[in-house]
Amino acid sequence: MSCVSLDTGVIVEYIDLKGKLHRQAEAIIEKVLAGKLLAIIPHPTLAETYYVSARIYEKLGLDTPDQRSEELVKWLYKSPNFALEEPSFELALLVGRIKRRFNLALTDAYVIATSKLYKGKAVFRKREREMVEKLTELTKSYDIVFLEDYNPSFLRP
Repeated sequence: MSCVSLDTGVIVEYIDLKGKLHRQAEAIIEKVLAGKLLAIIPHPTLAETYYVSARIYEKLGLDTPDQRSEELVKWLYKSPNFALEEPSFELALLVGRIKRRFNLALTDAYVIATSKLYKGKAVFRKREREMVEKLTELTKSYDIVFLEDYNPSFLRP
């Protein structure tokens, strides 16, 4: 089964029904839920998902934003087609190397390292500012996809 490592932005686009890239994120999550794709989520992404989703729920004026965020994270954690990346020495070294070489946010380095270890694709909502400077080198070394460029064919084996 093909796999992807999801960045927080992808999960946030999925829950934001009015998000500019919601349909693209939904297409990926639907493939995961249907068992056609395995989503690997690094620990930092899971933690960041809680934080960002609580802020979104609060901004939308929804009741109990913390509880809603906890339910979202619990759903991701327990869903059979979402796997939580276990910390390992190999992962720690690869994350450190990626962060040092490309000067990325730590969570982004985790997403890319996880995708590399699982021979999958790293999926981000958009190109982050710090990615743009070294994007050519980054995409030569790692298999990275952005929702803003989403083409459903990238998920085919």
